[in-house]
Amino acid sequence: MLKVVILTDGTYGDRAYDTIKEKFDTEFIQLEAPSGMFLDDDIEIPDNAINKINKANIIISYISHPDLALDIVYRFADKVDWIIIASWKGNGLKNQFESKNNVSCPYIMCELEENGNSTYDEFVSKIGCPKVDLIIEDEKIKDVKVLRSSPCGSTSFVAEYIKEKYKNKIPDEENLPREAGLRIQHYPCRAGKMRLFTDEECKKQKASGFHQEAFENAILSKK
Repeated sequence: MLKVVILTDGTYGDRAYDTIKEKFDTEFIQLEAPSGMFLDDDIEIPDNAINKINKANIIISYISHPDLALDIVYRFADKVDWIIIASWKGNGLKNQFESKNNVSCPYIMCELEENGNSTYDEFVSKIGCPKVDLIIEDEKIKDVKVLRSSPCGSTSFVAEYIKEKYKNKIPDEENLPREAGLRIQHYPCRAGKMRLFTDEECKKQKASGFHQEAFENAILSKK
């Protein structure tokens, strides 16, 4: 089974862990950030954490300290199949991360889609840009199945809402996707807080758009 290791030095990553562990063998590792923002000294990572990271196929980094984040990339990029940087600050740092061919820095984690790398594609077949399937009986929604979930779990949150709202009535094909997108606004998304100089509302709007599109595609697939 695909092995995923989620790294954090703060408060982010726990929701991704709860979602991803349902699909893949997943470890959640809390690392201690250096005391300063930029240090020239070597960064210490416990041996037990190193052993777990070395066994990963995919690393997902929610590390906010730039030196620690860079150290993870430079130390482990050649040992794992792919590294996803979920938390990054500024295009300069992004460019440093992505100087490694198997490192990507998504603008928002619910935009992940296949890129041709077999390990990465296996991961994003279940986690990333949302996909849902509507199970319809007698023109009513019997169930909403999440085929691919956003890492934070918001897709299941939206799917449950749509399922409950439409279980006893015929869905409005025009308004239902819009409702799904708007429902994201009620989920406590943290995406905008993970990066410096970014617009939190813009990220929420993108997440909303991804979920609206997922339900639009689900409706079209039934025609």
